[in-house]
Amino acid sequence: MPRRVQIEDPKYDDVPDADEPEETIRFKSSNSNVSDDQEPFMGIKVRRKASLHRDHKGDYLNVPSHPFLIKILQKQGDNEVLFADRVLKFTGSGKMKRCVLMITDSAIYIVDPEVDALKRRIVLAAVERVCLSELSDNFFAVIVPSEYDLLMASTRKTEIVTVLVEATKAKSATGFELDVVFSNRFEYNAASDLVKEVQFEEVEGRSSFTTTVLCNNDLQL
Repeated sequence: MPRRVQIEDPKYDDVPDADEPEETIRFKSSNSNVSDDQEPFMGIKVRRKASLHRDHKGDYLNVPSHPFLIKILQKQGDNEVLFADRVLKFTGSGKMKRCVLMITDSAIYIVDPEVDALKRRIVLAAVERVCLSELSDNFFAVIVPSEYDLLMASTRKTEIVTVLVEATKAKSATGFELDVVFSNRFEYNAASDLVKEVQFEEVEGRSSFTTTVLCNNDLQL
């Protein structure tokens, strides 16, 4: 049965810019001078006025002040953080959970801030595309065919998508560029054995979406 989800824009307090660490971890802000035609949105996305004029700084968490985040990155051998912030992630059951999203020049990190633990690491090469609605909202899905996908919400979605596109292209030896797909209806793997369809619509001036289970292997005999 379809499930409707409607959320207010998540609001997070900005953290002062971090000083660059001395050795293993470097922080690079995404380009604050990126114009609309340089972004991977091609005029299709309905943009909020705030996102059109927002400066991008990359690290909104002051990662160097969080030893557990530094430890996670160092353990994986990552040395350039392009983006870090708190976001909302949708679980396989459809619940919303606050988590830390970090993007480096090599991978995407999902960290549980309640237990200071790495929950998932996705190498950039495994990401096939990013899906967004055509409405003015904060939702986006990162499609990872070899694993399962991520459905998230962030007020800094534009910056996240831009960072992913640029980082994936820079990492690729063949110049592969991440697809950015706009549709008010798309499928995503909420778990390795669970496929859902997401349908977006505007209700009373706000974006909302319904999710419908298309395939659940746990229900198959």
